[in-house]
Amino acid sequence: MTIRQVRLFVCVAAAAAVLSVRQAPVVAQAPLSGLDAYIQKGIADWRVPGLAVAVSKDGQIVFSKAYGVRELGKPAPADEHTLFAIGSTTKAMTAALVGMLVDEKKVDWDDPVVKHLPWFQMKDPYVSREVTVRDLLTHRAGLGNADYLWYGQSDSMPDILRRVRLVDPAYSLRSGFIYQNIMYAAAGAVVEAAGGLPWAQTIQTRIFDPLGMRDSISHLPTAAQTNVASPHFVVGDQVRVIENASVDPVAPAGAVWSSISDMSKWMQFVLDGGRANGRRLLSEKTAAELFTPQTIAPFEMYPTTRLTKPHWMTYGLGWFQQDYHGRAVDFHTGSIDGMVAIHGLIRDERLGVYVLANLDHAELRHAIMYSVFDRYGAHTDRDWSAEFLKLYSDLAKTADEERHKQEAARVKGTSPSLALDKYAGTYTDPLHGRVDVTLEGGALHLHYGTAFVGALEHWHYNTFRAVWQAAWRQPDLVTFTIDADGRLSGLEMQGARFLKKP
Repeated sequence: MTIRQVRLFVCVAAAAAVLSVRQAPVVAQAPLSGLDAYIQKGIADWRVPGLAVAVSKDGQIVFSKAYGVRELGKPAPADEHTLFAIGSTTKAMTAALVGMLVDEKKVDWDDPVVKHLPWFQMKDPYVSREVTVRDLLTHRAGLGNADYLWYGQSDSMPDILRRVRLVDPAYSLRSGFIYQNIMYAAAGAVVEAAGGLPWAQTIQTRIFDPLGMRDSISHLPTAAQTNVASPHFVVGDQVRVIENASVDPVAPAGAVWSSISDMSKWMQFVLDGGRANGRRLLSEKTAAELFTPQTIAPFEMYPTTRLTKPHWMTYGLGWFQQDYHGRAVDFHTGSIDGMVAIHGLIRDERLGVYVLANLDHAELRHAIMYSVFDRYGAHTDRDWSAEFLKLYSDLAKTADEERHKQEAARVKGTSPSLALDKYAGTYTDPLHGRVDVTLEGGALHLHYGTAFVGALEHWHYNTFRAVWQAAWRQPDLVTFTIDADGRLSGLEMQGARFLKKP
């Protein structure tokens, strides 16, 4: 290619970048030929209502397009400014905010958390004293998955963080890796304490505004936002609209909603080493630290590794990392009821992919990322969409088999030990909160927060099956306990024990 051709090529790319994503996709580089058709077929195969994709290469957005609709059954199309939940890809933003405070010497990565949050406690006093800001960002603080503290609950972030002191450690400090969201909420509290502004205001003034991310919000959308994608789930065999699940109680872990237009700007900021519009928001050292491996992560985090077969997987500060055909990949997914996202980078090649969609665990997101990587690599373009579709279909069959085994273990012909009205009451646990059981119309009903509300159907003996009003949530078994005097003393569900109030 001659210099004149190169200049012409760049000019055409720049002009294409301003086209609406509802028109033909921005395809400025030959490697992406056929990507649009590939995505459209994948959308049909996975039955995704709405999806948006952007690809950045060498400082330019070379592909950007939105597909489908915001909500199934309604005509409003998804476009470049449609808001989707970005889920846990928010974590990279929170880590970057901490990095900005590191640059300002208001925080050090290895500061004890109690330096900034003197009230912060974990169950082990040693861990309370020693856990660092870096530990909060790397899923190695010894805390098991504690999403029950916030998912479907109405507690505030300070209340949630104060209850961490009641959680039993799952492993000793820095000896393992269990992905969870609570510690990222704690990192957001550190941002607020050290920076002097709430996390939501900090992300607005330090990331959204400087990057020109005018669509982005740091909370569940309200009526003020009208161009918003609705979440969907496959219930039975039908794709259905479901209710949004709020991540606001642990917002720094995954509450941001954004558009493909805005996430393209974030992607370019990251690929440019922390610079936006010629202005450096992160020092080179800090930008590099975000991607420096901090701890080993398990392959089991992502079933896709069964097919991509990486040799290693690590976690940086808000980023998973793995090898792919000899190339270093940084990535993170976002998943919350009915919404998915993925952000993938090959920073050595200044290559990035971002995908948003509004169908629960539509792993077409992984397929698009790897397909883009393949198209810029020296490898044949595997049909990752077809392969992942089979993989996840097989996993779903395995889950169905486990449910059938549970059904087979049910003891037929038994009855509850007590009259149904004796099971009604309030059950509490200092860590897990409150469960209310009521007798309505001759049947028991259970209320646990806002997410778990439904009828209790007798299973066997003193165990009932909770069938949730939210049909996309799998039923849970609830077992009532009776003491030696024949009085109801508590219940067990979702791995927790609740005591009955007198």
